[in-house]
Amino acid sequence: MPIYTLRKLDPAAEATALYDRWLGELQEALARGDDRWELCRQTLTALFYPGVAGVDPRSLPLAVQAALAQMDARNVTLEPEYYAEVDVERFNERKPLLWMWQMFDRSPLGGNVHLGVQFRRALAPYLFKRVGKNFKCFHFVEFSYGYNLEVGDDVVVHRNVLLDDRGGIVLGNGVSISDYANIYSHTHSIVDQRDVSNLRTVIADGVRVTYHATVLAGTHVGENAMVGAMAVATKDVRPYHVNVGIPAKSVRVKPNAPPEMYKVTLRSQGTASGASAAGEG
Repeated sequence: MPIYTLRKLDPAAEATALYDRWLGELQEALARGDDRWELCRQTLTALFYPGVAGVDPRSLPLAVQAALAQMDARNVTLEPEYYAEVDVERFNERKPLLWMWQMFDRSPLGGNVHLGVQFRRALAPYLFKRVGKNFKCFHFVEFSYGYNLEVGDDVVVHRNVLLDDRGGIVLGNGVSISDYANIYSHTHSIVDQRDVSNLRTVIADGVRVTYHATVLAGTHVGENAMVGAMAVATKDVRPYHVNVGIPAKSVRVKPNAPPEMYKVTLRSQGTASGASAAGEG
């Protein structure tokens, strides 16, 4: 099959320079330690309501006043801050940036891949527990706390992904999370939904979690494994294995897997046909 590499694209030079200046100002403000609440309010007001700068909001219709209030993260509540175990201090450090991330995606700028990737990359070090180089995140990606999310190098997270880092999520180097995937790190008792278990979920180096797939709390997806489209990974996925279905089960081993990965499969299958297929007969 052909290998398709991504095309190199840039907006018009004038627009690219404009974006660079704006992002430069934002990064300088973050590096200086400017008040994040005011940075959020001013940035979002400029994006959504540039015409009301300097206007007394009390002179505006109530609906407009209410809309303007949403530009200030102090005036909103987010689902994760209702969780009983939230670290309020750490969450509040991130809340204005988390709100700015979410609202940026809803703005006229959010769908611009060139700008959006750079914007989210600029915010990520101040939101996540750790983030590596070349982080690439598309629009409408949501996470819970941020401070329990560890991201390695060269990670790609596509559109409309949920990263529930309530109990902690690790994304290893080279991980790819496809559109509409969900990765959880908390679970509820089937008897009492208030009984919550927070469990660290690990997506190891080189893993692909594909379209609309779900990885449940506490699961370890091994190195270079794949969780197939629409699959629900309820248990650990072995390295180099492709797991599909609900619940997800291994259906094959990647052809580039080292020999020991095949041996593990043979022992678990215990079949002569499996040995022949793996070249071990």
